[in-house]
Amino acid sequence: MKKTKKKSQIIKWDKLDNTANIFPVIASESMTSVYRISATLIREIDPLLLQEALDRVLPLFDVFHARLRRGIFWYYFETNTKEAPRVVPEKTYPCRYISPYSNRSYLFRVTYYKNRINLEVFHVLTDGLGAITFLKELIYAYLRLVEPSLKNKCKDTLSSDTSLNKEDSYIKNYKKQPAKGYKKEKAFRIKNEVMHLSELGVIHGYLNIDQLKLVSKSFGVSINTYLLSVYTYSIYKEYVKGRLTKKQKPIAICVPVNLRPYFESITTKNFFAVISSSFKPDKEDYSFEEVLEIVSKCIAGQLNKENMERMISYGVANEIKWYVRAVPLVIKNIAVKHIYRVSAAANTSTLTNVGNIELLPEYKEFVERFHVILSMTQDQNIKGSVISFDNSLVFTISSRLKDTSIQKSFFRKLASDGVDVIIETNGVYYE
Repeated sequence: MKKTKKKSQIIKWDKLDNTANIFPVIASESMTSVYRISATLIREIDPLLLQEALDRVLPLFDVFHARLRRGIFWYYFETNTKEAPRVVPEKTYPCRYISPYSNRSYLFRVTYYKNRINLEVFHVLTDGLGAITFLKELIYAYLRLVEPSLKNKCKDTLSSDTSLNKEDSYIKNYKKQPAKGYKKEKAFRIKNEVMHLSELGVIHGYLNIDQLKLVSKSFGVSINTYLLSVYTYSIYKEYVKGRLTKKQKPIAICVPVNLRPYFESITTKNFFAVISSSFKPDKEDYSFEEVLEIVSKCIAGQLNKENMERMISYGVANEIKWYVRAVPLVIKNIAVKHIYRVSAAANTSTLTNVGNIELLPEYKEFVERFHVILSMTQDQNIKGSVISFDNSLVFTISSRLKDTSIQKSFFRKLASDGVDVIIETNGVYYE
């Protein structure tokens, strides 16, 4: 993979995928729609070589090598002819806003801190799986530059299992369905004193996967369902229990689902759907087992291909209508903001699992762990995220709330169930 020479480039344009259309409309300093996936290596980062690695990898990924443009009817992507964004030391809180007009017009940033590489991505480009694909190749290219044992051992090319596919898998897998909206009840909101707009509290919990498997099995559920249930129960215990109202709203957790396995897609664009776990307390006291049963049944009924097809149909149907396509972008944006506000009001929080990271054997020994951090969105002041690597699972809770009772309750519950927990924070709670 030779470093790209400076020469005239062919300017290509591309449509935003179906989900991506919402992000340019809602993104702002207070609601950035930026997430972070980071990798911790065994040695401190050499910024000059990390920059070289980025310069080599970026031209190969059209999805990342793009800038956002505003048309009359739609936003669209155009090839970014500028040099790669500069790799810089991490100096701010995670997941800050990425303006389409700064950062050399790129919609992602790469920073580093000690031995950690951070990739922060504006969600308009891709989802977590697309970002992981790019980050892995960036790691490989960097390690080939810094590790003597890899310089001659590994070819300077993309790995054979890396996809560069950029189809809109929503459109490809769209099947016309009977018109049906997804009206949802307004969800319980977690209200408390919040941090300054620029701040974000982060707590990582390091968990052993073998222990999690044993505990989850003892409850008769998967690890995902167990963690989702503990998260729901922690919110209930700290903010709802003993405070029920006559019109009690449900604790609804938004759960993004990777659609690629359901439809055999290898796209590097966004391709996910969102299901919701809803628990509506109607009595004064619930045990964890009761909450787990409710959450488990709620999720199980949604995780099937037929439901995913209905969700794709609902999302794509309006986009492909000729009279919707003909509406000017300024009017579309008004409608999109309204739809988003209604949708956002139906969720208390979000919990996403980007899955298990698998690295090529020759590179694996140089990487210690991965993290994923989510930014905040409207009505959601706290979120959870999960990523796994080498028999270790990292559960991260990001929050703009000064109160940490949910985090404490969550990790204490895991510990009481027999899961060893190691905690790490970004220090904001001690300032």
